[in-house]
Amino acid sequence: MPVDFNRQIIEEFRANKGRVGGVFDGGRLLLLTTTGARTGAPHTTPLGYLPDGDRLLVIASAGGAPKHPQWYRNVLANPQVTVETGVLTYRADVVVLEGDERERMFARAVEFDPGWGDYQARSGRLLPVVALLPIDEGPPAGGSLGAALVALHDAFRLELELIRAEVARSGPRLGAQLRVNCLTLCQGLHVHHEREDGFMFPALEGRYPELAPVMRQLRAEHETVARLLGELQALLADDQVEQRTLSEEVERLTRELEAHLEYEEKNLVPLLG
Repeated sequence: MPVDFNRQIIEEFRANKGRVGGVFDGGRLLLLTTTGARTGAPHTTPLGYLPDGDRLLVIASAGGAPKHPQWYRNVLANPQVTVETGVLTYRADVVVLEGDERERMFARAVEFDPGWGDYQARSGRLLPVVALLPIDEGPPAGGSLGAALVALHDAFRLELELIRAEVARSGPRLGAQLRVNCLTLCQGLHVHHEREDGFMFPALEGRYPELAPVMRQLRAEHETVARLLGELQALLADDQVEQRTLSEEVERLTRELEAHLEYEEKNLVPLLG
């Protein structure tokens, strides 16, 4: 893409915590900063991505151009990058997928968005599929614990927003990538709440005994969210699930989770700084 257009997207992305309008509205976008293969200088590129469990996948499509994009040549020379999701920024290792794994992931991408297949046909080359594996994924360093908690919450809010848009756009049959997106959210929330229950909540209770009623409510809300996540996972395991049914389940989870996040921030962020 033209340098000025990229710069505009990057500025909008950073100003709006990963939300970009126009042709990218409701889509998955990240900023990938690579080290120049020849210059050693940092280069930042907006890219579409696909969740895949603990990693993100990006495709070196270059919009269907016949040559690999510069960012791909950079990661071949320097396979450590910086990823910005709009809320979180972290370092990641790069792995270029090969063989059957590359074929499976690319087929899943095309099922989710046929545009990837169009790019490959137009380019006349095999589009590389690249996995980004977080090295130090987490909230921004150097801030308060309260700010870190809000950043993590905002990451879940953004993911819910994207999934709701994806469900709304899906047809009667749910594709494999949409299932992966939903299951990735489920796993992330499960891990986050486990850590709160095991570490943050006991530490706060020890320091602030008067928080007992708040902590009881937060734990009860964790149980509610866990039940809804379990029901969503069971729904996703059904190959015949209808789009409308999934949409209703995602909306129910969204309402409960947004209320929980707001209550937790209202009561805990002031104590965490």
